[in-house]
Amino acid sequence: MNWSGLESLVSGVNKYSTAFGRIWLSMVFVFRVLVFVVAAQRVWGDENKDFVCNTKQPGCTNVCYDHIFPISHIRLWALQLIFVTCPSLMVMAHVKYREGKDKKYVELHQGSHLYANPGKKRGGLWWTYLLSLVFKAGFDTSFLYILYRIYHGYDLPKLSKCSLDPCPNTVDCFISRPTEKKIFMLFMVVSSALCIFMCIMEMMYLIGKRIIKVLRIQHNNERLTFANHQESATASVEPRPRLKTVPPFSVSQLRPLVVQFVYSFLDIFCAIVGQNDLLWH
Repeated sequence: MNWSGLESLVSGVNKYSTAFGRIWLSMVFVFRVLVFVVAAQRVWGDENKDFVCNTKQPGCTNVCYDHIFPISHIRLWALQLIFVTCPSLMVMAHVKYREGKDKKYVELHQGSHLYANPGKKRGGLWWTYLLSLVFKAGFDTSFLYILYRIYHGYDLPKLSKCSLDPCPNTVDCFISRPTEKKIFMLFMVVSSALCIFMCIMEMMYLIGKRIIKVLRIQHNNERLTFANHQESATASVEPRPRLKTVPPFSVSQLRPLVVQFVYSFLDIFCAIVGQNDLLWH
């Protein structure tokens, strides 16, 4: 299988991804595809040839091998990688559709663009990107569950017993290098679990960022509405006339009036006394 072609195709999504998406893509191709191509295929290359059962009954070994390995790890992981990487192509297809639509719009409207940036995650592209994350996490989870059910908790025992027809009785079967194969299987399981975790983190990041943006727009709209309401209320109220204030009366202004009143009283008193003296004489 040509994994380099798939890598070059899916790597085009890297420029449309968030930081979590870039980490997910690096983990897929370094810890899963590279390990799968370089090491895992060689480790499982002898699983059928070196599978041995302690019987010479024709067909018993084949039946026991099919019972212990219902599906090969290599083929199961190949299907898993294909299903997990294909949802990223949904994002690329949506971006290409936007670019073609924007190109037609530019030709019809003489230079004006329909999208400022066709690769920006807004509107339908945001939902496509989020749906691709759901598919990727769902496919990984489904294949982990299938592997768990088939191999009974990700276990490869050194000794397996088989009593299926045409075996004459219960026979013992032995897997070649079971410890090494179990280590690689656990490594692929942990890599898949980390990829699921990164998809969940990216979904939380996208949803949280969208919620914060909506709340910020709502807050700005409320502030603008409140400011407009305040301006209209201020303009509708007429200004009240200001009352004239009386300056305070000081003691220095009262002193000349008191002195003048005393002098006038003394003049009147002296005049009355002088007239009484003339009457007595």
